[in-house]
Amino acid sequence: GEAAEEFMGDHPDVTVELNLAASSTLREQILAGAPSDVFASANASNMDQVVETGAATDPQDFVTNQLQIVVPAENPGGVAGLDDFADADLLIGLCAEEVPCGEFGREALANAQVTPSVDTNEPDVRALLTKVEAGELDAGIVYITDVLAAGDAVEGIDIPADVNVTATYPIAALSDAGHAEVAAAFVEFVLSDDGQEILESYGFDSP
Repeated sequence: GEAAEEFMGDHPDVTVELNLAASSTLREQILAGAPSDVFASANASNMDQVVETGAATDPQDFVTNQLQIVVPAENPGGVAGLDDFADADLLIGLCAEEVPCGEFGREALANAQVTPSVDTNEPDVRALLTKVEAGELDAGIVYITDVLAAGDAVEGIDIPADVNVTATYPIAALSDAGHAEVAAAFVEFVLSDDGQEILESYGFDSP
C-alpha cells in the first residue's frame, strides 16, 4: 500500500488499485480475463503459468521472504519449533497446499523430517494469521513479514536456516494491460531503490 501511495504521489494522474489475494487466486483471475495491469506473485510457479499462456513476459524478481512459525501472544501452546507441528494435542494450521505459503511451509516441514498434525488448511496467509491472532490455533507457518505486520497480537519463532525456505517474488506487467506504459513504470518503481527501501522496511529482502 505504501509503495502504491508513493507511486501515485509521483504520478498524480494515476490511481493504483490493489487486488490482494493468494497468488494462485490472482493467477486464475488473470487467466480468466480479469482486467489487470501488473501481476506480483509470492512464488515463481504461479508466475510461470501466467507467462506460459503469454499473459505476461519478462518477469523480474523484486523481493525475497522467509518463513517463520507464528503463535498467539504469550505462546499458550508452548510451541518451540517445527517438531511441535507433529503434536496432535496442539491446534496446528497451514496455508492450503495450492498457495505459496502452504507449499513452502510443507517444504520446510519435510526438510525438518516432521509430519505435521494439521487441523486446518487456510486459503491464504491472512486467513491463517487471523486464526492465530484470535487464539484459535496454537501455531502456523507464515512469512516473517506477516508476523511483523501483526505486531503484538502474535509472536514469531525462527525456523532454522538449514531447513527454512526462501520465497522469491516475481513481478511483471501483463501483456493485455490496459495501461501498458503506467504498468511498466510501476514495475520499474518497485524495482527501484525507493521501491526496495519501502519493501525492506516491511521485512522483505532484496532478491
